[in-house]
Amino acid sequence: SELLNKYGSDRKNLIPILQEVQEKEGYLSAESISELSSYLGISENDIYSVASFYSQFRFIKPGLHTIRVCQGTACHVRGAARVLETVERELKIKPGQTTPDGKYSLETVACIGACALAPTMIIDSEVQRNMTPQKVTDLLNKKIKAADDAR
Repeated sequence: SELLNKYGSDRKNLIPILQEVQEKEGYLSAESISELSSYLGISENDIYSVASFYSQFRFIKPGLHTIRVCQGTACHVRGAARVLETVERELKIKPGQTTPDGKYSLETVACIGACALAPTMIIDSEVQRNMTPQKVTDLLNKKIKAADDAR
């Protein structure tokens, strides 16, 4: 509600409000959209239409860790497809999905701007460079083992 106080009930503030909701919650939940609909006097369908137009908005709760595999030209030429296939196989999910335990989400991105390091992927905010299928497997096994050991 402090968010709504900050922006008021003006419809023109929908996108910044959605951005802040997602920043706080990690995604746009059905409950949040329903609350915004009531407060702003905009139908839930209209809010979904606006939000789904922009690729930055998510409607599914993300995993604890987000893996983004670059699909830019340099990464593509240097094997990004194999990197992505390896992540999919190791985690048993496709881009846009989250593992059943809620630990990992997988996304593809157009370019992360680290072309000299291609192929790349980002785990949370850490850029992984010059990835190969074996490096992906080793890295994910290390991260998963570290997470399991921390429990």
